[in-house]
Amino acid sequence: MIENKLSEVMGKKRLKISDVIAKTGLARNTVAELYHARAKRLDLDTLDKLCTALDCTPNDIIAHVKEDKYAGLQG
Repeated sequence: MIENKLSEVMGKKRLKISDVIAKTGLARNTVAELYHARAKRLDLDTLDKLCTALDCTPNDIIAHVKEDKYAGLQG
């Protein structure tokens, strides 16, 4: 599973959605969907703009979390 950590990064830097919009030029809906972890996909150009504006790496914004595919199947 891919974990979206944009809200954590923004919180650590004390940035609001409007601050990120101003720094990146991204659409409000794009940033809000990512912030609230409702986005289903993330364009590489968007990720690049976020990393540049937030002075971070892609690993700071997204992470791969292994899921136990057998969790919940115990009987």
